This record gives sequence, structure tokens and C-alpha cells, in this order.
Amino acid sequence: MSNNMKNIEFEKPAYSDWQDAAIKALKGKPFESLFSKTNEGVTLQPLYTQESLVAKLGEELDLQVATIRSLQNSQAFQVAQQIHADTSEAFFAQLEDSLARGNEVITVDSRVKFDWTEEVLVKLASYFSEYSFKITIKNTKDPLLAVFNNIAEDQREAVKGFIVSKDPISFNAFPNVRSVSADTTVYHNEGANAVQELAYALALAAKFAEQEESFEAFSKKFFVIFAIDTQFFTEIAKLRAFKVLWKAFSSAYGVTDSVKIPTVAETSLRSFSKLDVYVNLLRSSNEALSGLIGGADLFTVHPHDVLTKPTEQSIRIARNVSLILKEETNVLKVTDPAGGSYFIESLTADFVKEAWALFLDIEAAGGMDEYIASGKLAEEVATTYHTRIKAASTRKQSLIGTNIYANPADVLEQDTNPLFADIKRIAVPFEKLRAEMTAADVKTGILALGSLKSSKPRADFVAGFLNTVGLVPEKSESVATAEEAIAWLQATEAKYVVIAGSDDDTKALVPAILAAQPANVLIDVAGKFKDEEEAWLANGLNGFIFAGQNIIEKLQSVFASMKEVQR
Repeated sequence: MSNNMKNIEFEKPAYSDWQDAAIKALKGKPFESLFSKTNEGVTLQPLYTQESLVAKLGEELDLQVATIRSLQNSQAFQVAQQIHADTSEAFFAQLEDSLARGNEVITVDSRVKFDWTEEVLVKLASYFSEYSFKITIKNTKDPLLAVFNNIAEDQREAVKGFIVSKDPISFNAFPNVRSVSADTTVYHNEGANAVQELAYALALAAKFAEQEESFEAFSKKFFVIFAIDTQFFTEIAKLRAFKVLWKAFSSAYGVTDSVKIPTVAETSLRSFSKLDVYVNLLRSSNEALSGLIGGADLFTVHPHDVLTKPTEQSIRIARNVSLILKEETNVLKVTDPAGGSYFIESLTADFVKEAWALFLDIEAAGGMDEYIASGKLAEEVATTYHTRIKAASTRKQSLIGTNIYANPADVLEQDTNPLFADIKRIAVPFEKLRAEMTAADVKTGILALGSLKSSKPRADFVAGFLNTVGLVPEKSESVATAEEAIAWLQATEAKYVVIAGSDDDTKALVPAILAAQPANVLIDVAGKFKDEEEAWLANGLNGFIFAGQNIIEKLQSVFASMKEVQR
């Protein structure tokens, strides 16, 4: 028997076999319904196979994998914990603590509440002489730059770090300090997608390369910065795609050797919310893992409460996210851990193709400055931003704790950390409307028709719908007649009520309810009732609530109508 077992072979199913099984499971829906599009316009398939990948890329597949691996730096995913402090004393105390607890790159934003005095700069310079750093400055006259005046000339060659600035900084006295960056987080925070970020990075590189005496001199100063969003595989592919694009970019300058450019990354804040802030911790952990697998060289995990004011605990948690991923996942023991994945390799290739095409369009328009001046960049980024807002507002994209599974008891923090106040976060419309609803003390209710079993699904949906803006509806007992419904409507304090019941119960009772509804109560119906819609609206119904509806637009409309009714 054992010999027979050794000879057993399992049949390898073909793509057509998977397709036939999927069509059967779809029960009449077309196979194409399993396809979806990313924010970048790339079509995602339900299944990726080696055969389909080879057919798509051919010999380019091996070249893509080899390029990515050859451009991976040996010191990958260094922990870059940002220092958050209100005073210089607290700043250095936190700096010391972070270095003692695993921070590897001193990360500082110059926009602090204390002054960069000579005493503070001298002390900070002593750390820069010993540790790698990443500093973000406002401009070439930023007072933090004076820190380098306090580093002795014989120590300057050993100083290593990164200076993030909109404009390149001349730092020839510090040969190992990279001061020319393509900071794509600026566009990311405005709403840009992965393809746009990649193309902008190349366009900025082309701009800055022309300002240097040689490409070799430029490449020694240059680095790229990405924010990593919640779309796990997309962000892995984005980081991998940049290496392929960089190889193509440098070859245009006659460079045949592999020129490794550091990839500095951080967790995205456009996906953060002030509501249910601990979910931000889950988002940033997911994003950090994408950065680790994708091959980021430096990584900053923002604390989950950074939108308001981080605490010692949240800062420590953020740092530990990087440390746990780096030390306990064993991902760094593998070069390019995503390499060979049919899905990620295909997505990487798509990003390379689309980003390179957009980069060429930018160059044809006269380069990055001309592209910005023409308004094209702002227009395309605004388009992707509005697409994200719509996806969140219709729950096509989930934002846990904000647009779904929201906790109405959450206290919304009004203050915003000024460092991140201008980021176009997708949670902002929900936060803003919640603040307005809370201030107005809006009273809402759910009128449950029929049995608990038949009304509960729609009643729960309505409650969750209203919870997203902090509303806790009063729910009636199950009512069986129009008289009971009218009696409840007359007794409730709710000024906005949604009727929730089965299709049959709703159709049977709504006409009579509308005929005797109180004048000061706005009434909606849960569900879609196309055949009855015209008649019900004509008889005083405000509208409907249903899945896939734009939550923000709907509740803004309700809020405005309530104000009119109460006048």
C-alpha cells in the first residue's frame, strides 16, 4: 500500500476548471462579476496562475524579479520613530528613551513648540554624530539646519542621515547625508493613487537630476519617500514597482550598474480617523507589514492618536509595531519576500507600465513644474480623492469605526495636531457631520413593523447607518397596526424616524402611516421600493435608506430637511 501511495499523483486543475467551478458557484451571475478595479484603474482578477503571468510578462518576469532583488539594500526596514514633545527637555528625554528601546533612526519634524536654540542644537548635534537621522524641514532657512554647524569638520564624513525638504539642500560637506528627495507623501495626502505617486517620484527625480553636475552626484544625494496606505497588496507592489522604474530611469542616463536608492516610508495618515482611534493601530500595523514585505529601507509608524496628541504609551506602541514585525516575522531573512507571487508580480508589472506612461506624459508637458502649473496634477489627484471619498461614503471601502461598526458613544476630539491638519483624510466628512449632529442634539428613531425577526435586519442596518454620525436612534417595540405606529410617532421625541420592516409589512402599513403622520416628524423607509416610491413621496414620505447609498449625502439632506421642518 505504501508504494501505491508514493505513486499517486494529483491532477493539476487548469484555469478553465477554476472558471467553470466559479461560474457554477455564482448561480447565474457572469464570471466577469468577480473582476474588480483598483483606484489606479488596474483590473484585479479572481485567480492568477503561473501560465497567465508568463503569458503576460514573458522574459520580463525574470528581469523584473532580478531588478528588484539587485536594488534591495542590506539595511532594510530601519525603525525611524518620530519624536513628539512640547518642550526641549521632554524632547531629549523621549529621544533617549526611544534609542534605548529600539529606535534606529532619529526622526524629527522641525515644526515643534519650543525654539531651536543654540543650546538645543549643540546637544542634538552630538546625537547626529553618533546615530542616523531623518529630519523634516520647512525650507532652506529652517532653524533646525543650524544643527550641522555644530558638528566638527573631522566628523562630518561619518554623519549619515536624510533631510526631507521641498527644495534640495546643498550639503557637500556631509557626503553621506542625502538631502534631495522625491517626497510623494505630499501628493498621497491629497489623494493620489499608487501609479500617480510612482510617476511623480520619477518626475521629481528628473527635475532634480538636471540640477546636479552629474547623475552619479545626484544619485548619491537622492532618496524617495512614500506613505503606505491600507491596501495591502497594492502598497507592496508600489514599493517593488519603484525599483523597476528606477532601473529604467537610471538607464536613460546611461547607467548600467544597479544604483540603490533608499526608500523612506511611513504609515499613511489619510486613512486615520479621530473616531475609534485604536483602529488606527490596526491600520498602521497592516501598512507597516506592507512596507516590510515591499522592501522599505526606513519606516515610521505614526501613533494611533497622532491626529490629536500622542502619549508616551501610543508612541511606545507605534515603535513596538516596527520592532515586532522586524524581529519576529522573519520577513527580513528573505530577499524580496513577495517575489514570485503571481498576483503581486502581475500588479507590480501593471504599476510599472502605467506609472512609466504617466511619467512620460509629465515630461512631454515640460516636466514636473510645468505639469503642476498647468493644473493637470491637481486635477488628477482631486479626481482620485473624490473617488476615495465616494467609496467610503457608500461603504464600498470600509473604514472600521467610522463608516461601519461606528461607536456613537465615542467622544470626537475637536483639536487637531497642526502637523497633520491639512491632510485630506477620508474620515473627515463623517467627523464633521457627527460634530454638527451632536451639537444640534438631533433626536432620531426607528419604527419597527411586524415581528422582531422580520424587522431586525433593517432596523440594525438603520441603527448602524445613523451611528456613523453619532446618532443613537430610539427604537419602538414591534408594531402590528398603523394605529400603533401613529401612537408611537406621536409619543416619541424623535424628529427623524426610519420605518424598518419586511417588504410585505412595509407595503401594508406605510400608506396608512403617511396619511396620519405628525407634521413635525420627518419619515424615511428602510429599503428600496421602486413601485411604491412615487406614491409614497407624494403623500409625505421624505425618502429611503438602503445599502450602497451615500451616507454623507443622505444624512446631510436629512439634517437640512429637519431644520426646515422645525422652523
